[in-house]
Amino acid sequence: MRPVVRSLISINDLTDDELSSIVRRAAGFASGQRATPLAGLVVGVYFAKTSTRTRTAFSSGALRLGAGIIAYGPDDLQTNTGETPQDTGRVFAGMLDILVARTAGDPAELRDWARQDRMAVVNAMTADEHPTQALADLTTLLRHFGRLEELRVLYVGEGNNTAAALALALSRLKDVRLELRTPPGFGLSPAVSAQAAAHAERSGAVVIERHDMEHPPTDVDVIYTTRWRTTGSIKSDPGWRETFAPFQVRPELWIRSPSAIFMHDLPAHRGEEVTAEVLDGPTSIAFNQAENKLYSAMAVLEWSRTRIDGEDEWS
Repeated sequence: MRPVVRSLISINDLTDDELSSIVRRAAGFASGQRATPLAGLVVGVYFAKTSTRTRTAFSSGALRLGAGIIAYGPDDLQTNTGETPQDTGRVFAGMLDILVARTAGDPAELRDWARQDRMAVVNAMTADEHPTQALADLTTLLRHFGRLEELRVLYVGEGNNTAAALALALSRLKDVRLELRTPPGFGLSPAVSAQAAAHAERSGAVVIERHDMEHPPTDVDVIYTTRWRTTGSIKSDPGWRETFAPFQVRPELWIRSPSAIFMHDLPAHRGEEVTAEVLDGPTSIAFNQAENKLYSAMAVLEWSRTRIDGEDEWS
């Protein structure tokens, strides 16, 4: 029997059923379910950019699922001495069962590495999208609310790779309303906006993006932000801080949504994208959200290489 090999480069690589199943499986791991379906497999963990939560989540998750791990840092590969990424990928595929990689660059390199049937490739963040963050976010929502449908989410801040993945995921959920308030010139890419709109038309979700903080929506369930200085990115506009200042998450947002929880993908910079009063306050579940990266990482790793209950499709 040919081994299962599934790669995750974008949220769009998942079917609706796979998206739902991974999140539900992650919630199961969080509730104490244990299994070692990756026993005997080897997971490569390659991070060309800094990482605390994602790298730890996938390393710990692989070990908990029974796999061995090999870790690579930004200076460890022969690409630094002139080897082509294509050659490196061929070597990886001959020796690893799963590769978890953060490049913070173009996802084309990961797509190229995924063009074989021996090694699964998982995107731990590229410049355009952070799909495993979105899966951790959905796991957090499911665990907190007990459902994913009909939630109202306000995202405040840059339309970065976290925002892109969140929009691509939430837009596929029934009757979810996602409103993004992004600084002018720093919104979602047109491609992501178009994809999210297409998902929303099919699912019944609503995705709105505005570039101001006037009259924020009322009675939202979630207020979400990310740091203003995304890993691996540099802002070309020297006045970007002035542009971003109105988009700081402050306690005043809770006047219109008193029951909202606060989420942040971390790391956080108190006094920039969010005040300390919010991040460290009673509405914040940011550190529970961070812990859920472990459980969603476990679910992704399991999905990438195994079938459940002997079924032909993982569900």
